[in-house]
Amino acid sequence: MSDLAKKIDDHVGRQIRKRRNLLGLTQEQLADALGISYQQVQKYETAANRVSAGRLYEIASKLDTEISFFFEGLDPSLAGSPVEHGGKTRSTVELVRSFSGIGDTALRSAVVGLVKDLSAETD
Repeated sequence: MSDLAKKIDDHVGRQIRKRRNLLGLTQEQLADALGISYQQVQKYETAANRVSAGRLYEIASKLDTEISFFFEGLDPSLAGSPVEHGGKTRSTVELVRSFSGIGDTALRSAVVGLVKDLSAETD
């Protein structure tokens, strides 16, 4: 597990504990509501075990809060930079989607020829 994932898991666990305590619930009470053991709740809160997306949704529902609550106050510097879309890969996908929409076979053949000629010029 990456250091980033561990930091986020720790934060989410602390937020689960915070919300549970704000509502005056014990780990046992939350566990009963979720149909799991109190030890599992304890592991979520200490980030010993990761909380799946589905389980986080259930926890938010049982604790009467939005999922976003568990990420509030998270250090924004942890986010990093977004993944780039890949440029050529994206344009290739768009080209294939558009190409498959051409119904006229003669026109499709002409486009294939054009693309081949253009790619040969750039080699």
